[in-house]
Amino acid sequence: MMNKKTKIVVLDGYCVNSGDLSWEKFETLGDLVVYDNTPYDLIPQRAKDADVIITNKCNLDSNIIDKLPSLKYIGELATGYNNIDIQYARKKGITVTNVPAYSTSSVVQTIIGFIISLSLNLPHHFERVKKGDWVTCENFCFYEQGMVEISGKTLGIIGFGNIGMNLKDVANAFGMKVVVFSNSRHKKEDGTFNYVSMDDLFSTSDFIALTCPLTNKNKGFVNKDKLSLMKKSAFLINTARGPLVNEEDLAYALNTGLIKGAAVDVLTDEPPKASNPLLNAKNILITPHLAWATYEARSRLLNAAYENLKAFLNGHNLNVIN
Repeated sequence: MMNKKTKIVVLDGYCVNSGDLSWEKFETLGDLVVYDNTPYDLIPQRAKDADVIITNKCNLDSNIIDKLPSLKYIGELATGYNNIDIQYARKKGITVTNVPAYSTSSVVQTIIGFIISLSLNLPHHFERVKKGDWVTCENFCFYEQGMVEISGKTLGIIGFGNIGMNLKDVANAFGMKVVVFSNSRHKKEDGTFNYVSMDDLFSTSDFIALTCPLTNKNKGFVNKDKLSLMKKSAFLINTARGPLVNEEDLAYALNTGLIKGAAVDVLTDEPPKASNPLLNAKNILITPHLAWATYEARSRLLNAAYENLKAFLNGHNLNVIN
């Protein structure tokens, strides 16, 4: 175990802890320095003597790693770790950990919230009420055509890890049919869902939820070809990773009525560029990558990251990914 002088540097702690949580546990493991955010070019300066780096999104590539001679451990404050050069870290003898499954319930909650909002066109109705349309209405109510019940509708889930499987259970509780595309098919069909091909999922689903990880092979796979298979009444939901979707193609599909609508919590560039075509597309809900960020999920994340580091300092492996 390292001594009490182990230097721990948190590079971008604000996104996980904006002030409602505590780093106190980490202070028991060494000398802790927490930065809210760290630009790429300041990482070598701020972490030059660090034994341990804790980060959520900072890019730790081979160039940065080579400038950190004391580094022995990288703790990813997330499940995904595409911001870290895992192979190079292994080559340099640096342990990398992540935190799996901490946000499953929160992300599923967000997806279901999107499904309900889209099916009832809630944001549009909210805005009409705020503009006074209900006050001046001749009837006791008003509503836009096109609202639908989700019971009996088909939800297509792409990716069947913890989030996908939990989403399936909640969708079933709402009376939805569930079809799944997964490369692994590790879970057997049990009457609550069916495996289908990718094309069948796009062509038969009323709602499609992306819950898969981003890889080199699936980048931009939701493109004009796949979108053209969807029903004109169907909705696309992405809470996984922005680059899974070709944003130009999705904007075109929305603006031309190729599909009815979409909801995304993630974009290719975050924060987005003002030129992102989805920002001005029709019939889309965009939230600022918040699906993972409930108080409960962030609490689990911070505690798990602490346990990962504590195990490492005591000579044990916990959630090691390299």
